[in-house]
Amino acid sequence: MTASALSASSFPSPPGGFAPAPVQSTRRGVELLLLGFAVVITTLSLVLVEASQEQEITWDLAKYAVAYLALFTIAHLGVRRFAPYADPLLLPIVAILNGIGLVLIHRLDLADAQNASYNALPIPSPDANQQVLWTALAMAGFLAVLIVLRDYRTLARYGYTLGLAGLILLALPAILPSSLSEVNGSKIWIRLPGFSVQPGEFAKILLIIFFASVLVAKRDLFTVAGKHVFGMDLPRARDLGPILVAWIVSVGVLVFEKDLGTSLLIFGTVLVMLYIATERVGWLLIGGVLLAVGFVFAYQAFGHVRIRTQTWLDPFKDYADTGYQISQSLFGLATGGVAGTGLGSGRPSQVPFAKTDFIIATIGEELGLIGLTAVLMLYLVFILRGLRTALAVRDSFGKLLAAGLSFTIAIQLFVVVGGVTKLIPLTGLTTPFISYGGSSLLANYLLLALLIKISHSARSPAPVKKKEPAPIADAPTEMLKKT
Repeated sequence: MTASALSASSFPSPPGGFAPAPVQSTRRGVELLLLGFAVVITTLSLVLVEASQEQEITWDLAKYAVAYLALFTIAHLGVRRFAPYADPLLLPIVAILNGIGLVLIHRLDLADAQNASYNALPIPSPDANQQVLWTALAMAGFLAVLIVLRDYRTLARYGYTLGLAGLILLALPAILPSSLSEVNGSKIWIRLPGFSVQPGEFAKILLIIFFASVLVAKRDLFTVAGKHVFGMDLPRARDLGPILVAWIVSVGVLVFEKDLGTSLLIFGTVLVMLYIATERVGWLLIGGVLLAVGFVFAYQAFGHVRIRTQTWLDPFKDYADTGYQISQSLFGLATGGVAGTGLGSGRPSQVPFAKTDFIIATIGEELGLIGLTAVLMLYLVFILRGLRTALAVRDSFGKLLAAGLSFTIAIQLFVVVGGVTKLIPLTGLTTPFISYGGSSLLANYLLLALLIKISHSARSPAPVKKKEPAPIADAPTEMLKKT
């Protein structure tokens, strides 16, 4: 008897000739292992910072490590329960990015305390404590989306409502008085007693949902070609509504709120989503022209845009004033070099807003080019896994939504790193999951929850169809014995 015959006789196939499909793994064990690795990296980094700054290890580290471990254990259990087939890399990548941010904020807290003590000033309360509280609130929002949003496709039904809500959130700071909305020259906040909210962080997610629903519902309209120019099919003039709306909203944000970063983020994300939905290069060409027109208009009309552009071109010309921040950032990156000064051994506190807009400069100084590249690679993997989710999910709305959420992280990261390294003018955006701040952290965790929900749907096994009983005519005959 041959081996194949033995195999066939030892393990006979079930009726119908097909073996049952193997149970698909949820890969939650891989996620748990990677989360444990993130906890180890974060804890060791906190120890290195403390040893370098204080020359001793204090019990403050324990509260950060325990809180970090507890929060991501709860997050893992939530994903295991409500999105068991989700991509196992998304949550661990966010965990290690969030951990790096907590380490750097704690490191800058120690520097602030040393500076205050040297100048005989009151020691400020540590922002790392506040960041842990913001992370807990963001985790609550993350779990709420996982629990409440059973099917992300229901968001498409409320696309216009969510889009209107997004526009209202964007417009609120502009119509409020400067005393309640302006910080550092930008009217992008709602300042309440005890805390402040940046509504634009949430508006970007609502607008992505709106444009995804509109592009899916009106896709045939946007794919109709107009004139054929230089080998490209340009859209018809009457079909330019979505991109014109995005351009008007972006210019409005730039004009009334003086927020170049959010303006670029919204317009860039919508432009990419249009291209994905239509696969027409003409949309990119028109978007590029509108972007150039908007920049020239803003440069000619608004002084703050001219100042930022001139500072970008030559930051050392006005080093003591407008060029100080970017100049200090460049000095810090140069000091870090390839390998960095080491955690706790640099002077990143010399850069203004080192915990928020310029935390990338802190990474580059203390972890060097190697560490900064590693952090950017983590973002790259996160973005690629999001795009992989967009490719794998079965419905068009999910594809556009996942792609839009992934690209908004990519565009935001490009704008932030480009501004810190003087590749493009400064815009004032925060680094996702790393920078200090509650609004950004909460909004990005909501974005993560949506991606995980879409990923769960994309990776879930197809439902097993119940086998219908055979018709009586096809049923096998049986011998009945009379008893």
